[in-house]
Amino acid sequence: MRLTRILFTIIAFLFIAQLNAFAQDADSIALSNILAKTKKLSDEQPVEKVYLHFDKPYYAVADTMWFKAYVTIEQNIPSPLSKIVYVDVYTDQDSLVQSLRLPLKNSVAYGQIPLNMQNFKQGNYYVRAYTLWMLNFSDSYFFSKPIVLGEAIDKQLITNISFNNEQTDKGIKTTAKIQFRDLTKKPYANKTVNWRVLSNFDEYTRGRGTTDQNGIITVTFNSKVGEPINRGNILTDIAIADKETASASFKLKQTLNDIDFQFFPEGGEFINGIPNQMGFKALKVSGLGIDAKGTITDDQNNEITAFTTSNAGMGSFFITPETGKNYKAKVTFKDGSIKTYNLPKSAASGITLQVINSTDEFINLKILANTAYYEANKDKVFFLVAQNSNVTYYAAKASLKNQIIITKIPKKNFPSGIAQITLFNANSEAISERLAFVMHKEAMNLTLKTDLPSYKPRQKVKMTVDAKSAGLPIVGDFSIAVIDEQKVPTDEHTETTILSALLLTSDLKGYVEKPNYYFTKTDDKKIADLDKLMLTQGYRRFAYKDILEGKYPLVSYLPEQGINISGTLRDRTGMPIKKGSVRLMVTGKPISAQLLTTNMGLFNFQNLNFPDSSQVVISAKYNPNAANLMIMLDGSPSPASPKNINAPDEITNIDTMLSSYLNNSQRQYRYLRTLKTVEIKGAAIKKPSHADHGALSGLSPMPDHLLSSDRFSGGCNFLLDCLKTQATGLTFDIENFYVTRDFNQGNKTPVQVFINGTPVDARDINNVSVADLESVEIFLRDDLGTVDRAYGTKGVLVINTKKAPVGQKISRQELMDMIPKTNVISFNPMGYTKEREFYSPKYLPNAVINSNDLRTTIYWNPKVITDEKGLANFEFFNADGRGSYKAVIEGFDKNGNLGRAVYRYTVK
Repeated sequence: MRLTRILFTIIAFLFIAQLNAFAQDADSIALSNILAKTKKLSDEQPVEKVYLHFDKPYYAVADTMWFKAYVTIEQNIPSPLSKIVYVDVYTDQDSLVQSLRLPLKNSVAYGQIPLNMQNFKQGNYYVRAYTLWMLNFSDSYFFSKPIVLGEAIDKQLITNISFNNEQTDKGIKTTAKIQFRDLTKKPYANKTVNWRVLSNFDEYTRGRGTTDQNGIITVTFNSKVGEPINRGNILTDIAIADKETASASFKLKQTLNDIDFQFFPEGGEFINGIPNQMGFKALKVSGLGIDAKGTITDDQNNEITAFTTSNAGMGSFFITPETGKNYKAKVTFKDGSIKTYNLPKSAASGITLQVINSTDEFINLKILANTAYYEANKDKVFFLVAQNSNVTYYAAKASLKNQIIITKIPKKNFPSGIAQITLFNANSEAISERLAFVMHKEAMNLTLKTDLPSYKPRQKVKMTVDAKSAGLPIVGDFSIAVIDEQKVPTDEHTETTILSALLLTSDLKGYVEKPNYYFTKTDDKKIADLDKLMLTQGYRRFAYKDILEGKYPLVSYLPEQGINISGTLRDRTGMPIKKGSVRLMVTGKPISAQLLTTNMGLFNFQNLNFPDSSQVVISAKYNPNAANLMIMLDGSPSPASPKNINAPDEITNIDTMLSSYLNNSQRQYRYLRTLKTVEIKGAAIKKPSHADHGALSGLSPMPDHLLSSDRFSGGCNFLLDCLKTQATGLTFDIENFYVTRDFNQGNKTPVQVFINGTPVDARDINNVSVADLESVEIFLRDDLGTVDRAYGTKGVLVINTKKAPVGQKISRQELMDMIPKTNVISFNPMGYTKEREFYSPKYLPNAVINSNDLRTTIYWNPKVITDEKGLANFEFFNADGRGSYKAVIEGFDKNGNLGRAVYRYTVK
């Protein structure tokens, strides 16, 4: 049961001798309406959040990514709603690589992703996690974490690239300097390099050059005027030896070195005649903050105040604007550039909220009205409401009897996280708003200790965790990772943690730089910096205006309790079959079920439990007239196409960033090798293509992009859904494909789809079985215009299926047996990913050493449960690495207390 508490409090106002108690007048009804509608939202649409704890922050190809999922609702308590969590891995180009479905038990799940050489390569990736219930709301609430992956197997190059972009009258001039070195870090000097620049997957320009004595080549090119390359790549091939080349690719985005400087008046409005706290943020085009300092001057160039950034390009200053005056900020940035910005125009009349959040017990709040607003609204009623994750924890009303109102809001009434404080007028209109962060430092205290202060390699470590809340022991559910910090150096501030994810970034709009900075050794400065973040970063849970107008988010999906497979049983005329018998079986597993359809022919097998890659068979052949029945399955809901909100964290020079880790991985995976391609020449077997169809003969002999059938093998049940993410150069919107570059410029002319030369609608693609697919051809241009003119389209997508094999004649009965039965369907839905156990070796004293222990993750245990004394014990063995070992434990308890602790010990 949710621990929802709504506190109705009468605010004590400075200079107000008495405040009328609540009564059922129009004003009280207005406040009750605000509270009732927000309570309806929290009751009917509780907020679920997901967090994944990984064993380490980055990986190499051939590693296994270990993680534990935590799912919570309001007050951060374990969620009783969903029983399934989904985990997706995407490339930096937003292409889906892998998707997992994991069962939740007690609101946690355990998973692992083998980073095999077939599906993964060096680059930036990100992981998203969500529940089906969360699909009802914006995907910006999904858990998202960037993951960097390095290559250590068959590696031939160590590269480093730097960019410089310059505005010219011909567009943006990009100068890229690329350095190539071998695995010993010796430069590849005087080597020929062929390079190509791609823009939206199409070749933009190409060239050739020779590296200098430092292995550096300079690549220079210009974009077209007004058309910078926003989604591009630089592809290079370097001749490292006779008849041997090595390749490297680099992500490209042409941006100028502009700086975005934004102002954020506290409470939402810059008001004449009262002291305003003005927040500001200085951002580079990458989205990262930049240090700055400056002064504020008025129209007469009088200096009003000075300011400087405090953290991540953010800061604030106080200013009291005067009527008729304008103000400017002269800003000097860290790179030496100087720019001038106009402050927002000040309002002649207004009221605002100001927060001083510097104590552990209270949020100190001021309500300030300037003279014009006070005279026009004297004695009028106002309401104050504060909430967290859609749940109201504080509400009050009062009359405006003075220009300054001061009060304190007790923090003990709020859970840890962001409090959204909103001031309403008598018409229930939100007129000022401020965010304040509540941090209960004693909510959970985790400590780790070992039996010894230091150890030898391969020595057994005995570790104890002690969990307390407000000094009392607690029973909690935790996960712990121990890593060799010499091989896996980390920046604690950039980490995504259970605290930064569930308490901070899940409720804020946009990207937050180094979110764990605020939770690492938190002091007064970091608390002040966190308040600057609240001042400059928008809250994204809901808008009061929509809620008060009854505009609640549309709910299409209920929380999942298990795997469901549903559909409709019809006859060949399309009529539903009432009370029809439908059976389900899982091939090779003792799993089966049977049910009768509803009056509308519907069936729904609920709460199934089968492993991923299982074949499921649904049959209706035991009904009367079964030969004339059809089973039609419902599609599986899927999230919208993603966009990585943490793109500023992407690493350009992975070889440099992961140098220590990849050096170890090269030794660890030295037994792994990718087989060289052996080309056997012979008579070419002609494969189906667009050239087989006269209507498509006007297209280019070579498509812009060719997707072979193996791209869709494994986990692709519906071809259209897979093509939405894999159709290179195309964008799917509503029910059509469009050429991406045209779509981004506002051209909504759709792409024409063909299946074996027959024009069809995009939705008909799902009629093609992935098993029958030969290839997908994508033409971004129809040079002769034969297709574009005939169908009023732009671009062509061709689906080619496999040719039927030539064989012997068969009997009619054999033919009938080969024809797919409409009353029997076999398919491979996404099942539960099988849980694996992390391997942790055990060493005997004085045992003979036959091999090196090069582990980077020394220990991973996602099932640490403390007892009634708040204690848990576990043991493991060190690897061969010497130096500092780092243990990180995270988790929660049933009351919504979140905890994280870091502990280090030495191996000598």
